[in-house]
Amino acid sequence: MTATSRTPAPCFDTLLDQVLRGELGPAPATRRIDVAFTTSQAVRHEGRRGGYRNEVLSLRLGRSVGSCAVEPGALPAGTVEDCAGAELATLLAHPLLPVRVAALDACLMDLLPHGPTQGARPVDLPAGTSLERSRARATAVADLLDVPPGATVLVVGVVNSLLAELRSRGLRAIPCDLKGGSTEWGEPIATDALAEIARCDAVLASGMTLGNGTFEPLRRSALAHGKSLVMFAQTGSAVLPRFLGAGVAAVCAEPYPFFWLDGGPGTVHHYRAGDGGTS
Repeated sequence: MTATSRTPAPCFDTLLDQVLRGELGPAPATRRIDVAFTTSQAVRHEGRRGGYRNEVLSLRLGRSVGSCAVEPGALPAGTVEDCAGAELATLLAHPLLPVRVAALDACLMDLLPHGPTQGARPVDLPAGTSLERSRARATAVADLLDVPPGATVLVVGVVNSLLAELRSRGLRAIPCDLKGGSTEWGEPIATDALAEIARCDAVLASGMTLGNGTFEPLRRSALAHGKSLVMFAQTGSAVLPRFLGAGVAAVCAEPYPFFWLDGGPGTVHHYRAGDGGTS
């Protein structure tokens, strides 16, 4: 397999092993992570009832940055310091899954950058306030769904702007998140996506599923139930397009820096299975 291969990866662990063996590019033992950092934010949009926090681990490999979201405070002390300057191979085999995901994302971002060669179509996000940019990103994500009005979409990883966008399109959402609770509109949030998948028409899932270990069960379940799985990915934006045609129908890939970091314009990248990408 080469860096321009169109063969989809059968599973996350196989893709990781292929990169470790140097099948997609230079042997990772010959490369080092230059910079490791975390980005932590707290959000409370005007007019919204609640807020939320994000924390993302990012690793820089040359010109490329790979990222994996984590629960705030979940990374052990010293993780960033241990990653900085470490061999890429060491981090691809790290005991912490978020470190492995971020390292794999950095490597694939370097070997297979988003662009037409990989089957990606750029979608511009306009400048604006945090809420305006959140809504614009939600529109870009929802545009990848191929379901009629009235359909039911299982949303794994609750984003209020995305739920509002689905509602505006006449779609019914089943919100699901490991943390549970309720949405901005008081709707209960399910905690077991696999228990909900049979009663939806399509699945829309966050790349955070890569970092918490739930992506593979979700991908396999979507395949088994014949459900279209669309991923929106800040975590693993270069990883998830490798699964197009292997249980993933489309990806809205959003590499670092993310839309919530500033008010300027930005770009996300649309991938669809069968559109000249990795499928």
